[in-house]
Amino acid sequence: MAHDLAANREIETAGPLLRHDQDDVAVITLNRPAARNALSMELMEALLSTLGEIATDGSVRVVIIAGAGPAFCAGHDLKELRSRPDRESYQAVFQRCSALMQAIMRLPKPVIARVHGVATAAGCQLAASCDLVVASEDARFATPGVNIGLFCSTPMVALSRAVPSKPAMEMLLTGDMVPAIRAKEIGLVNRVVPLAALEAETMALAQQIAAKSPLTLKIGKEAFYRQAEMNLADAYAYASEVMTGNMMAADAGEGIDAFLAKRQPRWRGC
Repeated sequence: MAHDLAANREIETAGPLLRHDQDDVAVITLNRPAARNALSMELMEALLSTLGEIATDGSVRVVIIAGAGPAFCAGHDLKELRSRPDRESYQAVFQRCSALMQAIMRLPKPVIARVHGVATAAGCQLAASCDLVVASEDARFATPGVNIGLFCSTPMVALSRAVPSKPAMEMLLTGDMVPAIRAKEIGLVNRVVPLAALEAETMALAQQIAAKSPLTLKIGKEAFYRQAEMNLADAYAYASEVMTGNMMAADAGEGIDAFLAKRQPRWRGC
């Protein structure tokens, strides 16, 4: 126990966010373990800055977002919120959080949430905003704002786009904790693994994706979110244009030629 406390103190002195690159995967870790990695303004700014750096970093193909300590993320920092009880301050926090979630979706590289412990309120929003979620068996998700008189309206945006409306409304109206297995059943989580295997399983998934053409990943991620907001006919028209442009790329030609020749492709990212 003393060793764990010392380790937590050492982690906290490193700043609110950590970044570690392993080959072509960037692991960014929320680093406020004593506060269950609550999203303070400082942490959100650090996340936005790091995502901005990664967006133009050609050495990174996939991003993992994780949490230090006993939880993934417990939402907004309520103490910080109440320390500035005026409309302008509240608005600044929620607008910054909204910008962060959109930055994750707009990042031209896949983002995987590696969730353990709790992911609640804006922490659930953070997980839902990522492209994929790998959760440990002990992980729990909730939008509990309704319990304290603050409906999880901004988390609702990400949640309602990740899961069907009925389970989303149940989470929002009850505030109940949803275990990882149930979260997988409703589509909030992709994979549930033992806690001891969480890091390795998430990295294996990230590396599997990172082996694909970075240009193709960029094209596909952007197209996925854009077409989702269109009607059926517009979505097909848009997707046809995207696929035509993709077909003109060198990586598409290389990939098809490699498949036909039964060899591994050599991606150029163009």
